[in-house]
Amino acid sequence: MERIKLAIERAKADGGLDAGIPAPSQQDARWVPPPVANKIATAPNRPVSSPAQYRHTAVVDLDPAHLERNRVIAHQKTHLASWAFDVLRTQVLQKMDENGWRTIAVTSPSLESGKTLVSINLALSIAQQSQRTALLVDFDLRRPSVARVLGLDQPVSLNEVLNGDVDVSEAMVSPGIARLVVLPTNRAMSRASELLSSPKVSNLIGELRQRYDDRIVVFDLPPVLVADDVMAVLPHVDCVLMVVGSGVSSKAEVEEAMNRVARANLVGVVLNKDTAPAQQDYY
Repeated sequence: MERIKLAIERAKADGGLDAGIPAPSQQDARWVPPPVANKIATAPNRPVSSPAQYRHTAVVDLDPAHLERNRVIAHQKTHLASWAFDVLRTQVLQKMDENGWRTIAVTSPSLESGKTLVSINLALSIAQQSQRTALLVDFDLRRPSVARVLGLDQPVSLNEVLNGDVDVSEAMVSPGIARLVVLPTNRAMSRASELLSSPKVSNLIGELRQRYDDRIVVFDLPPVLVADDVMAVLPHVDCVLMVVGSGVSSKAEVEEAMNRVARANLVGVVLNKDTAPAQQDYY
C-alpha cells in the first residue's frame, strides 16, 4: 500500500497523471463508480503492483481524407451516416450506465464483418460527449488493424507493452480528437490466446478501467469463431457487443458465436453492411 501511495505522489510531482485525457467530470445520476484506490489495493486474486506512471500522451493529427476513405465518420456531425453511430452510442451507454459497466468488447462471428470499423466509430462517438472520455484498445492480436484504419504510424504500441519493454502510457496516442485516446497494436503476436488470458492482460484491463471515472474502454477483439481469444478476454470485461455483417456470416455461424459468448453480458447486436435504405423522416 505504501508503494502505491509513493508511486502516485511521484507521478503527480512529474507533471500529473495522463495529461492527454481530461480530468473526470460529473456523471449521470445513475452512475456510481467504485472507489478507485480501494479497488486497486484490495482486488481479489490480483497481485499488488505499482500503477502505470501516466505522463503526457503523444498527439498525432490524423488525415481527414484517409479517415473518409476508411469510413471513419462518427466525429463528423455533418456526415449523413454519423447519426447511426450516435444512436448506437446512446443505446450502449444507457445499458452500461444501468449496470455500472465501463469496459466493452466488440467482436463478430466471422471475418470481414466490420467489427473494427464499428469499434472505432463507437469510440469516436462516445468521445463527442463532453462528460465522457473514450479509450480504444486494439486487442485483435492476430490481425490488428486499428492503427492502419486510423492512419497511425507510431513506433511504440501494445506489442512493446505486452513484451514488457515499455509502460502502457508510452504506447498511448491521442489522435488529435478531444477526449479520445488510442492504444494500437502494430504487429500480429504469436500465442495470442495465451497472452489475452494471462494475468498481465487482466491487470492491464483493470488499470485502464480504473484510471478515470468518466472513461469508457472499447476493446476491438478478433472474431469469435477464429479462435478462443474472445472467450479468454470476456471474463475480464464488463460487456460485449456483437457485430454481424449482413450476408457475411451464416445463420449457423451467428448462432455458434452467440453460444460462445452466452456467459458474457451481451449489450446488443449490430447489423452491419445492411443495404436497406435508412428511414429518416425528419432529416
